[in-house]
Amino acid sequence: MITEIGIVAGEIWQYLEKYNEATLSQITKALKRERDLVMLSLGWLGREGHIFIEKEGDEYKITFRKRE
Repeated sequence: MITEIGIVAGEIWQYLEKYNEATLSQITKALKRERDLVMLSLGWLGREGHIFIEKEGDEYKITFRKRE
């Protein structure tokens, strides 16, 4: 399972490099992955400091944190 979480984290990273920000629903739909797996992968990326996650109403907004 940890391998799959890492793979999806990489897919999310690539998506956010292209679009910079998206909602959880947009990412889940674009990657065609299960919501739970996307959430686990987002948690990994968030813990590592690669993304920002904000709650906006009923949705989560994810923003790519660019390193300079």
